Amino acid sequence: MQTTFTPEQLKDPATARSNEILRACVHCGFCTATCPTYQVLGDELDSPRGRIYLIKDMLENDRPADEKTVKHIDRCLSCLACMTTCPSGVHYMHLVDHAREHIEKTYKRPLFERILRWTLAQILPYPMRFRLALLGAKIGKPFAFLMPDARLKAMLAMAPKTIPPVSRNDDPQTFPAVDKKMRVALMTGCAQKALNTDINDATIRLLTRLGAEVVVAKGAGCCGALTHHMGKTESSHAFAARNIEAWTAESEGEGLDAIVINTSGCGTTVKDYGHMFRNEPLAEKAAKVSALTKDVSEVLEQLLTRDLDFTTPQGDGGKPLHVAYHSACSLQHGQQVKTAPKTLLKRAGFRVSEPRDAHLCCGSAGTYNLMQPEISGELKARKVATLEERKPDVIAAGNIGCMMQIGSAASVPMVHTVELLDWATGGPIPPAIADFEPGAPRATAPPRLR
Repeated sequence: MQTTFTPEQLKDPATARSNEILRACVHCGFCTATCPTYQVLGDELDSPRGRIYLIKDMLENDRPADEKTVKHIDRCLSCLACMTTCPSGVHYMHLVDHAREHIEKTYKRPLFERILRWTLAQILPYPMRFRLALLGAKIGKPFAFLMPDARLKAMLAMAPKTIPPVSRNDDPQTFPAVDKKMRVALMTGCAQKALNTDINDATIRLLTRLGAEVVVAKGAGCCGALTHHMGKTESSHAFAARNIEAWTAESEGEGLDAIVINTSGCGTTVKDYGHMFRNEPLAEKAAKVSALTKDVSEVLEQLLTRDLDFTTPQGDGGKPLHVAYHSACSLQHGQQVKTAPKTLLKRAGFRVSEPRDAHLCCGSAGTYNLMQPEISGELKARKVATLEERKPDVIAAGNIGCMMQIGSAASVPMVHTVELLDWATGGPIPPAIADFEPGAPRATAPPRLR
């Protein structure tokens, strides 16, 4: 794609990077075939190619974002399926991130949207605030029908039936390994600590059992992804900087072999810290943190170098439990980790299947299911239907957002991959399976979008 940025514009590192990305695009349109919003809406401007044209026009002319551009950029899930598909290697993630930052700086949203986005940014990254908000949503859930806006209804619907108690495993501390082989830092996250404490608990048990000393670093917290994808760069970099300093201290102290992340949406962002801070004083530290960061499945592949005595749970008919695996977009597209989780589950003896259109997003995408509930609901309905076609005993994924999204409508239990691996190697049955109530009311799918 030809661009006409001026030399003065290209002095800005973000613009220079966007120029590189735009020039790589050859207009081929392969991305439209795998873009979830294009599949649902059928609008060229809701495809990566269409959004690239809008972003190019906005940045090249150095103009404030307009309502049309904002509408279509907001509808982007940042699922990054287009990056997996693109034969030219267009790094759409960095381009859309720059566009969102530009929108945040130059476009004044309607008052209600500004309040909504500010509220989400002030609540979701903070576990205790989020817990209080979930409690309020739980109380208000029966009155959701009175809400005047679909986004407010979506926020009330997000409240889980039960809010787990705080897990003290998430406090800064060190968990010794059985037969120590490595030392890792575990990112405990933010929203995950409020929504599902079983995941970190299972991760710690599994890693220490397999030989990893696990440290929860003092000062580490939210990765910054939630505000990063809202274009709130100052906020997201502040979160990221605290993590970089916390993990650098651990690395320079007793040393780290990896920074382990069990929420793939966070993992994609932390692996990009090197790029985010490339022109800032923390550049060197950020690059080292990114290089150390691994999804939990990547670390488990390193640790499982020999066969263990797996005790695979049984499903119907005495067969090994049938797991339908949902590959989170941030894992398969953002990090290009595609086989490790499935390989680990198969090694543990589970029967593993994947849905049709496994490359398509479930519609969670950070705050997307709250800000774009109609599109998100359509994608959720499609994903749940294709997963349940496989007739699984349980559905597994590696990202809390996907788990909440799919689990709200699935008719079988929804668990994290590490919970199943923990169970198969001597841990307890995942509470989501033990407490599951067959036939319990689930979320209904919204009307299909036209």
